[in-house]
Amino acid sequence: MDEEYDVIVLGTGLKECILSGLLSVDGLKILMNTSQICVRICLIWVHLRYVQGSVGSRCLWLCTLDLCKDLLDLVLHMDRNDYYGGESTSLNLIQLWKKFRGNDKPPAHLGSSRDYNVDMVPKFMMANGTLVRVLIHTDVTKYLYFKAVDGSYVFNKGKVHKVPATDMEALKSPLMGIFEKRRARKFFIYVQDYDEKDPKTHEGMDLTRVSTRALIAKYGLDDNTVDFIGHALALHRDDRYLDEPALDTVKRMKLYAESLARFQGGSPYIYPLYGLGELPQAFARLSAVYGGTYMLNKPECKVEYDDEGKVCGVTSEGETARCKKVVCDPSYLPNKVRKIGKVARAIAIMSHPIPNTNDSHSVQIILPQKQLGRKSDIRYVFCCSYSHNVAPKGKFIAFVSTEAETDHPESELKPGIDLLGPVDEIFFDIYDRYEPVNEPSLDNCFISTSYDATTHFESTVSDVLNMYTMITGKVLDLSVDLSAASAAEE
Repeated sequence: MDEEYDVIVLGTGLKECILSGLLSVDGLKILMNTSQICVRICLIWVHLRYVQGSVGSRCLWLCTLDLCKDLLDLVLHMDRNDYYGGESTSLNLIQLWKKFRGNDKPPAHLGSSRDYNVDMVPKFMMANGTLVRVLIHTDVTKYLYFKAVDGSYVFNKGKVHKVPATDMEALKSPLMGIFEKRRARKFFIYVQDYDEKDPKTHEGMDLTRVSTRALIAKYGLDDNTVDFIGHALALHRDDRYLDEPALDTVKRMKLYAESLARFQGGSPYIYPLYGLGELPQAFARLSAVYGGTYMLNKPECKVEYDDEGKVCGVTSEGETARCKKVVCDPSYLPNKVRKIGKVARAIAIMSHPIPNTNDSHSVQIILPQKQLGRKSDIRYVFCCSYSHNVAPKGKFIAFVSTEAETDHPESELKPGIDLLGPVDEIFFDIYDRYEPVNEPSLDNCFISTSYDATTHFESTVSDVLNMYTMITGKVLDLSVDLSAASAAEE
């Protein structure tokens, strides 16, 4: 470990693995460190999808030093855990039971442990979204298989409704009365036809100056319509967007509609087979191809600084790896972050799809705050099943999450849990969220923000790209051929 690297990455969470892959592709010399068993990574790998691995992973990374001699000097990634993914890992049933029940003996009626891949940070991907572009840019799609998500719904007036995304869907939606449907259709046509480079489509409005509230007022949409447009289509997390320039909201709506049309499914989302734990592992493979060295089970990773306060290395178990920059999640540098909130979540194992979602085997439901009489946060419901190989045949995994306001997740999550119907088992959790407060230009420490409660990746990948720009000084070019990523057939 007594070598020098351009970047040491602490943790194997999704954000850290994406950054490691991007920086490796850029040719930086990187070390990734973790608190797990030291494993040198190369190009040889073995699927363990049907064998429970000792590190709780479906991919075991192997190498011989002779074959990888030229690669091992380039990248090092360290993590304190004995599995990939950090906070965003996928757990089998035994691991899930240990985490939430304190023992390793789940009931037999739930099926085989190895058939479960339960995401700790469940999120869908927008089919034409930024994360998919990152996957294509790095060519990591060759390590992953995706499948379209069945449905996208919104909670409105006490019922669950499919989210209308086009002018024709607006006309059919029970969310609106007949006159509101006509107004909404005109608004959707404006959004669909809008071209930032063609003033003829702007109808005299400069959306870099006109607020979303003013744009919506022009079409006379009522509050319920604005609610699902802002939160279920544009995926805003609160209502601040209403007083911000409308261009961002219009772009978000167009992305939703374009993603929906891509696979002609019931939602704009896709999701990897075997769960999100595949993503960190795929980026680990990518980093390995470009010269990655991974160290798992590395406890007490201490960041070292020079006399000017700039990072100069990481020490673990008496050995120090020198570096110019460190990338990590907030847990590695707690003195450089601040608490910004909490996320409450429930994880439910069920034997049926969520009611009123057209028997969808995978679905997202958004519950806007106004529908629940709250001022600030939104609740998110995420459900996936054996159709994406995350549970045994006939089993469904549902998540309900929100930005917590109290220390009682059961009560805060109740509106979402009530939508699930009967559950076989349910687990509750609450975790703190942090954001960095340091100045990276002064100490060369680049810290990610904790995962939020959303069930989509838009905020997560935005954080990754911002960190990439701070580290490299350049904006990542994501002008890619989106057809390079496809969804698996039934």
